[in-house]
Amino acid sequence: MRLLRKIYTIYAFIAFCLSFLLLFPLLLICIWIPKCQKYGRKINRFWAKLFFILIFKPIHIEGVKTVKKGKPYIFVANHFSYIDIAMMGFVPGDVVFVGKASLRKIPLFGYYFSKLHIAVNRESPRSRGEVLIRAKSAIENGSSIVIFPEGGITSTNPPILNSFKDGAFSLAVDKQIPIIPVTLSYNHLILPDAKELLLNFKSGKIVFHQEILTDGLGTKDIADIKEKAHQTIQNQLFKDNKVEVKA
Repeated sequence: MRLLRKIYTIYAFIAFCLSFLLLFPLLLICIWIPKCQKYGRKINRFWAKLFFILIFKPIHIEGVKTVKKGKPYIFVANHFSYIDIAMMGFVPGDVVFVGKASLRKIPLFGYYFSKLHIAVNRESPRSRGEVLIRAKSAIENGSSIVIFPEGGITSTNPPILNSFKDGAFSLAVDKQIPIIPVTLSYNHLILPDAKELLLNFKSGKIVFHQEILTDGLGTKDIADIKEKAHQTIQNQLFKDNKVEVKA
């Protein structure tokens, strides 16, 4: 079984690289032509769906009708696995990702990501401030934002979440747009964050939850909406992974 997983992982890596290289010229065109970045992100979503087809991994999606066409949101999701970013490519609409600055070091991929999405150095107050400005600009242009509010793959005991940082929720309150919690139910089983990264054959699942409205809310409400989003995702993780919660 371990040998099969190694072969599957190598195949998936090759499929990821080749599909990216195939689409990279189109991404470059969208990057270089003014005001065409949203088309690059559309290719991004196509690439995500293509990748999971190529690796024969069905993705079950629930609640996507929650997302209304043409309306900007802040999407917040749990982050247990390196496959999370690819799977969030199923988020509908024009979506800008906020990811860690180290992604910019990956050849070609880093260039594409930094031009179509937002890379942040969480250790730098200046970088965090620039991210906030760029995220606000993206929202004003009608785009949604995807943020992993744990601040990276930080949980040592999935499916138990670490605490959420304030950034996504402060942004939602500031721009008065809804938050949609998203649960990636099985990614910690599909590609565990282990010393040796090996894919499992398990199918994926994404759950889009009901929006959390921020109309009329202010800074004093951030803790409450953050806790609501955290609890929503955690409850779904416990349910899907059949974790019993002690009273």
